[in-house]
Amino acid sequence: MKNRLSKVLASCGVASRRKAEELIFNGNVSVNNMVIKLPQTPVDLDKDDIRVFGNPIKSKEKKVYFLLHKPTGFICSSKKIGSKKIVLELFEELPYRLFTVGRLDRETSGLLVVTNDGHFANELIHPSNGICKEYLVKTVQEISSEHLETISQGAFVEGEWVKPKKVTKVRKGTLKIVLMEGKKREVRSLVEKAGLTLLTLSRIRIGGLNLGSIPYGSYREMTESDKKQLLQKS
Repeated sequence: MKNRLSKVLASCGVASRRKAEELIFNGNVSVNNMVIKLPQTPVDLDKDDIRVFGNPIKSKEKKVYFLLHKPTGFICSSKKIGSKKIVLELFEELPYRLFTVGRLDRETSGLLVVTNDGHFANELIHPSNGICKEYLVKTVQEISSEHLETISQGAFVEGEWVKPKKVTKVRKGTLKIVLMEGKKREVRSLVEKAGLTLLTLSRIRIGGLNLGSIPYGSYREMTESDKKQLLQKS
């Protein structure tokens, strides 16, 4: 039975649907020894030789879902980049082809979803689903009402205007920011625009699911309740 190439890659746990399309557009995917650059190309997993970076795609594997308390110093990448540590190294003992859902930059810690289910990943990150993320920000300076107002107004990030859904001061040098977008370094950009010097940044919630008591640098398997909470609009 034939399906879209991007859908097949996602269902086999190669990457989310969006990332699978990027792999195809970049010429990293071949079908029967021919590089394919159209995500909608029909393929049959049982009959066609499908490869990503030259590695053959195997049949569908068991879908697994993990919640990670990402430590700083790790990047969200499926491939090793020089000497930089990648998040997937924390899962090396597992026999699955995993990927991170969305990204946290190298110096940001906090809640991160890791899975091999491309369909679930796409549902979680697609803007139309309105899944919010909440970040805990600690700064050098004491946060004033002017700082909060400037952050609340938003800023240009990657050519688009990003405006937080909610900004709250927690204590002297700590605030929480709730965002719906998923732009690169968006929280850092908002904080810098307000003239604040950032000390630490951590994501503490996705949808209706909080980071909770997952130890720093550790992960646990998701429950069905976790999945439902992640997909809650908030």
